[in-house]
Amino acid sequence: MICYEDRDICPGLRCLTGNGSPVSGFYFEEFCCYSKGMQSYKGSIGVFDSGLGGLTVLKEIVNVLPGYDYVYLGDNARAPYGPRSFETVYQYTLEAVKWLFDQGCPLVILACNTASAKALRTIQQRDLPLMKDPSKRVLGVIRPTTEVIGDYTETGHIGILGTQGTVDSGSYLIEIGKAFPEVHVHQQACPEWVPLVESGDYLNDSADTQVRACLEQLAAQSDKIDTVLLACTHYPLLLPRIRKMLPARVQVVSQGQIVAESLVDYLKRHPEMESRLGFKETGAADSVYGVGQIDLLADNSTARPGLHMGIAFFTTGDVYQFNEQAAAFWGSPVQAQQAVLL
Repeated sequence: MICYEDRDICPGLRCLTGNGSPVSGFYFEEFCCYSKGMQSYKGSIGVFDSGLGGLTVLKEIVNVLPGYDYVYLGDNARAPYGPRSFETVYQYTLEAVKWLFDQGCPLVILACNTASAKALRTIQQRDLPLMKDPSKRVLGVIRPTTEVIGDYTETGHIGILGTQGTVDSGSYLIEIGKAFPEVHVHQQACPEWVPLVESGDYLNDSADTQVRACLEQLAAQSDKIDTVLLACTHYPLLLPRIRKMLPARVQVVSQGQIVAESLVDYLKRHPEMESRLGFKETGAADSVYGVGQIDLLADNSTARPGLHMGIAFFTTGDVYQFNEQAAAFWGSPVQAQQAVLL
């Protein structure tokens, strides 16, 4: 991404200012590639979810790809996506993808199974070719998961736990059928689980009732199920309850690590995209840029909230509530900024 040297507007820092607004001369000089000895800014990896669940995926991605910059967007104001129609999920997801593109992300990961099931293909095939920069890419979480999930089972029976929207889409049935035609897939929708997690009620023992109900319905479909896939990125927070209710012989698979490893492979196979990401070192600035804990400073010398080195968090919902709940997903406190999707 090219930064203007007229010290007016730096599009390369849009994802760092949070709103795409012009960057003041001081902030530009201190923290952009114009400054001598600093690093020249490239694109960030965008990660989108309907709410908080995508943080479980982002965390795994950062663990294996710490040298890149990230922008996380949660559409908490319109969550959950599961019960919404195909058209509504598509429209919401497209708005989010465009917003992340505008923040300087040439690559966006839909860390939401419902969005991946109901919107990804349309965006890839219909919308991207018509955009100003058709070389940008949007990837999902379903394909990477279905390409390997069959390797986990010994009985040939897999259980899928997902939102109503993901189950109704049939995406897992179709994709697993292509990759592992011999595997039997049993799906169970758990429409109460995302609200349970988003509200924080998953921490209460009363959550056992809702968790047990879905697991019993899945188990009733087949006693041969030996692998259960959590096909929603919110569900890992329910993992302790799920594991204690399932037989020891049944393994539970979350998507975060699978998606992260798939992204590593994708960037190796697509050097043209990898070259557009992260910071390209042109001087000694390792103490400033990278994934870490130092906040970038604005021109008034106060810390910009949410801008930990290389990772910025945004929500369409209530920022305070997001920060309060996101810590459980992320594993440490976060400070998000407000995002407005158009």
